Amino acid sequence: MLGGFFALCAAATFAFNNASVRRAVLTGSIVQGMAITVPIAVPLSFIAALITGNLAAVMGFSPTAVVALSAAGIMHFVWGRYCNYRATRAIGTNLVAPIQQFNLLVTLVLAIWLLGEYLTPLKILGIALILLGPTFTMQKKVPPGERAVSEEKITPIDAEKPAAFQPKYAEGYTFSLLSAIGYGLSPILVRVGLENHGIGGSFAGGLIASIAATAVFALILLWPGQWRHVWSTDREAVKWFTFSGFLVFFSQMFLYMAMSIAPVTVVSPINRLSILFRLFFSRLLNPQHEVFGGQMIVGTIVSLLGALALSISVDAVGGLLPDAWQPLLHWHWP
Repeated sequence: MLGGFFALCAAATFAFNNASVRRAVLTGSIVQGMAITVPIAVPLSFIAALITGNLAAVMGFSPTAVVALSAAGIMHFVWGRYCNYRATRAIGTNLVAPIQQFNLLVTLVLAIWLLGEYLTPLKILGIALILLGPTFTMQKKVPPGERAVSEEKITPIDAEKPAAFQPKYAEGYTFSLLSAIGYGLSPILVRVGLENHGIGGSFAGGLIASIAATAVFALILLWPGQWRHVWSTDREAVKWFTFSGFLVFFSQMFLYMAMSIAPVTVVSPINRLSILFRLFFSRLLNPQHEVFGGQMIVGTIVSLLGALALSISVDAVGGLLPDAWQPLLHWHWP
């Protein structure tokens, strides 16, 4: 249950982060955003590890674990984030979200293949519900001639936005899929790196991952003209990118804590609830820049039932069912 709760917290904070990023890329570039959000994780991770008394745990990881955590940081914070930012700028958060569901399948297949995890009827039910829930939120169509965004102007940024947002579908869909691959691989690498280190080790693991990601991104900033470009970031974009950096840090900490105590096949599907949370936060922050489905409530309920199915143990449910159901309930694959 605790692992499921941490995964749910990770989903909510990651969704809020996505809404913040959508606001930031209206005036800021992808490189500018990453120059803020990637390095900010290092001091935050250091402080978290220090406060919780887990800073020394950094030295307790094996070379294999360090490599796995470093790779996870690079895949998630550099590869996945770059592709996510680019896709978000091209087609918007709400159009990116359904495509990124693909990362769940990547994660589950690798978890079963590499980590020896397995599927049970409860997990299959939960996964199916979580995948089904978001489809309800994406069914509302914009009537012909009706704008997909509101005409209301609420900030100077909104006032400067072009009259109609024109999605770049090819770019957006391509980078959505690429981000899904990065986000799908990183939980497996985190699970490998954090094995047997518990919740405390997740703070140290997050520090290793953020240092590796920052080091790699620093190489990108060595390209001529990049530093000048970063220093020219619009003040409004700096505010939203910084807010996003804090949110994504907490999201990753919740995710690492969840991965340290719960199977990937439980954590990753629950984390996909971010697709629903982001609709609420997008409504709060970006009412002009997204299209919202009218069946959001139904989708939320369905997906939350899926999260519940993934969070509860087979033994807890088994005590409520007759003996005839026990063989089916305890079946697993492989």
